[in-house]
Amino acid sequence: MIRSDFVKPKLPTMSTSIVLTVVSEDHPGIVETLSELLAEHEGNWTESSMLSMAGQFAGILLASVPDRQVEAFLSGLARLESKGMQIVAKRSGSAQQAIANKEFTLDLVGQDRPGIIHDITRILASHQVNVQELETHCQSASMSGESLFLAHAHLLIPLNASLDGLQDELEDLANELMVDIKLEK
Repeated sequence: MIRSDFVKPKLPTMSTSIVLTVVSEDHPGIVETLSELLAEHEGNWTESSMLSMAGQFAGILLASVPDRQVEAFLSGLARLESKGMQIVAKRSGSAQQAIANKEFTLDLVGQDRPGIIHDITRILASHQVNVQELETHCQSASMSGESLFLAHAHLLIPLNASLDGLQDELEDLANELMVDIKLEK
């Protein structure tokens, strides 16, 4: 007897993770154009961070595209240059971290001056700390009107790193720059 209601199970589709960086003069429809192209190629919009700054749109996007659609998707991205978009696409490697890490946040507030990020990231790099996310901005201080620099970062600190040594160096830098730096789990 043949069952007519039997549906053959779908086999899992192999997919490729692709990281895209996008820069364009800001205008309506940029995100829609990207999402349309991704949908046309059966892709999934996995994770993103996008913003408009000084009249420019900038974004980073992690997409998952079925292996059989990758080349067509990449070709479609290349055609978006005619719409004024500059796109860099990189196939993602393994999402696994090679070294076990602890997650921390770093917050900084202080009077703005050139080189603050360089000074902090020099110390972080010397301890093999990976900056996963960094947000910065300047604002006027409420009383004095001076320009304050604010930074917030998500960090991965290797388990074998000297946390005390890192904190000591950040405290020394905070005193030198006259800023407040907070490193927390």
